[in-house]
Amino acid sequence: MENKPKKPSPAIKRNEGRHEPSDKRIKHFNEVALGFDKEEALTEASRCLNCKTKPCEAACPVNVKIPEFIDLIYKEDFSGAVSKIYETSLFPAICGRVCPQETYCEAACVIKDKFKPVSIGRLERFAADYARKEGLVRLPSPEKSTGKKVACVGSGPGSLAVAAELAKKGHSVTVFEALHKYGGVLRYGIPSFRLPRETVDFEVENLKKLGVKFIKNALIGKSISLDELKKDFDAIYIGSGAGLPSPLNIAGEHLIGVYSSNEFLTRVNLMKAYEFPKYDTPYYIGKKVAVAGGGNTAMDSARCAMRLGPESVTVLYRRTRTEMPARAEEVENAMEEGVKFEFLTAPIALEGDDKGRLKRIKCIRMELGAPDASGRRKPVEIKGSEFYVEADSLIVAVGQSPNPLIQQNAKELQTNKWNCLVVDENQKTSVEGIYAGGDVVRGGATVLLAMKDGKNAARAIDEYLKSKK
Repeated sequence: MENKPKKPSPAIKRNEGRHEPSDKRIKHFNEVALGFDKEEALTEASRCLNCKTKPCEAACPVNVKIPEFIDLIYKEDFSGAVSKIYETSLFPAICGRVCPQETYCEAACVIKDKFKPVSIGRLERFAADYARKEGLVRLPSPEKSTGKKVACVGSGPGSLAVAAELAKKGHSVTVFEALHKYGGVLRYGIPSFRLPRETVDFEVENLKKLGVKFIKNALIGKSISLDELKKDFDAIYIGSGAGLPSPLNIAGEHLIGVYSSNEFLTRVNLMKAYEFPKYDTPYYIGKKVAVAGGGNTAMDSARCAMRLGPESVTVLYRRTRTEMPARAEEVENAMEEGVKFEFLTAPIALEGDDKGRLKRIKCIRMELGAPDASGRRKPVEIKGSEFYVEADSLIVAVGQSPNPLIQQNAKELQTNKWNCLVVDENQKTSVEGIYAGGDVVRGGATVLLAMKDGKNAARAIDEYLKSKK
């Protein structure tokens, strides 16, 4: 590379990445963020100081060796860069896209205050994508077979992390998925314009190359009981996610046109409703769409709805933009794509027409009071401020909890008041040999935290299996 900057060069302007123009991207479900090309990656990599203290690595929940892989990118050793990431995480193409780096590694970058942090996530994605396209991926070799068998319930990010780590240790891993496609929330919850399906498929195929077995259409707790798994496997990891939607608990939620975000996103992302009738999953949204909530799921729902061609999509959120739990980038992308926002607004009733279809949403204005348990200021209703929002459909994205199927059929598993599985610091449940992590424990969190739980559980499971005679 000519004119290659001498390291370190933190004063070079941070590259925020390229996106397809909003007027074009709202017409399809292709990826919005275009990623770095080779020259952009080399320049951005030159900004890294390669700190000896490595605060970014310490801040990463899965402890990716960040300065080391960035240095390898700078040296144009792209195969080495992705192999360095693989030492701690087999999913750089996924994490590079959906991990909230601004909360973890980039927030710890030592140059962030003076020059803005290194674009660590985009560099991670570049390394993974470049290695895949150029055939440079070199998977780690598994250790000698131990003869021990582990079952992973669900094929979401937590289970995939467990499978990757234990397969490398020589254990035989089988992943059970209730649906007909693998990836869990990576596939049904996150839209393809944020996480392309070929990326998920590639990561699953890599696990198969490591010897991991995958079984679909297997609903643990129903088609296969936990007791049956316990007979056939030496250890079990439960990573079944949080697929039970939280309702608004207001009048009218039975009306036609009212969706939970789980149903809506599954119809669109997994069942490809946006290509109906090519795919036989219909949808109804009408001309005016409303979305209740302020998290990443609400943004995904709003941005998916916008691509289905309504006249308007409006997000109703009971706090202000400052308190929104969604990633700032996702909120900005939604705004660029034409999504409207009604802040300090809460739905209090839904009204329908004579055919039982949603017609309008009765809302009330809110004001912020003292902080609640989450640390955010609590929204308080302003008496007499009721107003109406016209809507043909409403997507409710105000939270989710674990599906109770496994818990109901395995009473020995300890749960908390939210029906989440209770685990210790090693992800161990109340039953010997059974571990859990991700949303089934946390009740709704990030992909990265699910992977962190998976890695933590894999370490504990490996120790447990080695201790068994």
